[in-house]
Amino acid sequence: MNGTEVLRIVDAIHRDKSIDKEIVFSGIEAAILSAARKHYGEDREIVILIARTTGDVSATLDGKALPPEELGDLLGRIAAQTAKQVMIQKIREAERDALYDEFSSLRTHLVNGVVVRVDHGVASVNLGKVEAILPKSEQIPGEAHRVGDRVRAVVLEVRKAGSRIKVVLSRCHPELVRRLFEVEIPEVAERVIEVRSLAREAGYRSKVAVSCYDNNIDCVGACVGVRGSRIKTIVDELDGERIDIVRWNDSLQVLIPNAMQPAEVEDVILCPMLGRVIVLVREDQLSLAIGKKGQNVRLASKLVGWDIEVMTQEELDDQLERSVGAFGQLPKITDELAESLVSQGFFSFEDLSVIEPDHLKQLSGLEDEEIETIIAFAEKEAEREEQETDRRKALEREAKRVEREAAELDAMTGNRLADVETAVATETAPEPVTEVAEAPVEEESEAESPDVTSKASSHNP
Repeated sequence: MNGTEVLRIVDAIHRDKSIDKEIVFSGIEAAILSAARKHYGEDREIVILIARTTGDVSATLDGKALPPEELGDLLGRIAAQTAKQVMIQKIREAERDALYDEFSSLRTHLVNGVVVRVDHGVASVNLGKVEAILPKSEQIPGEAHRVGDRVRAVVLEVRKAGSRIKVVLSRCHPELVRRLFEVEIPEVAERVIEVRSLAREAGYRSKVAVSCYDNNIDCVGACVGVRGSRIKTIVDELDGERIDIVRWNDSLQVLIPNAMQPAEVEDVILCPMLGRVIVLVREDQLSLAIGKKGQNVRLASKLVGWDIEVMTQEELDDQLERSVGAFGQLPKITDELAESLVSQGFFSFEDLSVIEPDHLKQLSGLEDEEIETIIAFAEKEAEREEQETDRRKALEREAKRVEREAAELDAMTGNRLADVETAVATETAPEPVTEVAEAPVEEESEAESPDVTSKASSHNP
């Protein structure tokens, strides 16, 4: 193995496998070292070096340089299989590391692939260089993949697994919506329109807040497209998932009503100390603002980053009255202080138990000991209310269980009663009457009966 041959091998591996030349040189050195240890023994100090420019191999044994003829003899008598195995292992590790670095840089980015296998709902997707997996948990609810289908998903996770890498894809991640916006909407790809925030419940609904640096462009209209052409392509890709596009605003007073669409908001009350927002709506807008199973308000909360509580004006007034009355039980709390706390959004003892002592001191002007007493009392009351809530929920679950068992028992009893009634009706049903012609033998027996009688009487004395 001369220097020219070494350089040729290194260059070929570098071009074919896209592996750094330094890694290949190190692999060859390790292969020669492994074979040399087998020849000279594991207890000997052996150092193998390859000149990076010429490819010449040099070796030292216990600190002494091996002469060229002995080195040539060593390289000629190397255990070829050992060197080959070490080289293959090094090349695989280098190839794995290169793929790992490549796909690690693609996390949350969109990739295209073809489904090559489906096993118990888990789809294996060919991405070209690697075969990724799309778990059932990362698929959009209700969708089914078949072999040969083209799939667009984002890279969720990349990890090393032995000599290979494992790439996990996702179609449920919110970043999938962002990447589809970049693909289908040129203004988003060119950063003229920016996706400022995004909230998603995969398969059901997403909310996307967008803004534009050019005031002459309608960011919402550009995302929707002519007659909804652009957004329709994204919706089709997401298997019919509904997408709400809202206009971003740095003011929460404007952003929150936008996020609550399609419901109409009457007022927005900010509670900065608790990170909570109270949204007031009319009675006829309440169910629309909350959404099916609370979906609309939940997505709006994720979109703006604040907890949103939807109320009508009447509900807010009742809540304020109850909270002021409850806070009146606290020691050292005046009516004015109770009203001040409620106006800051503290509606329950649980809210009050998490207040910072400095904030309460600023609001009340009380001493540190009095503030500690108030907070301790609030924590105790919050714990008691939590226990009562848990007990009430347990009773409700027990009542539902009993009701369910009673319904099952009624159904079982009804089925048995129906079976009994059917059996009784079957047993008591009259048998069908069939007319049978009188047999002639019966007439003959009746005709012969007088003769028999006369014979019997004639024998009597």
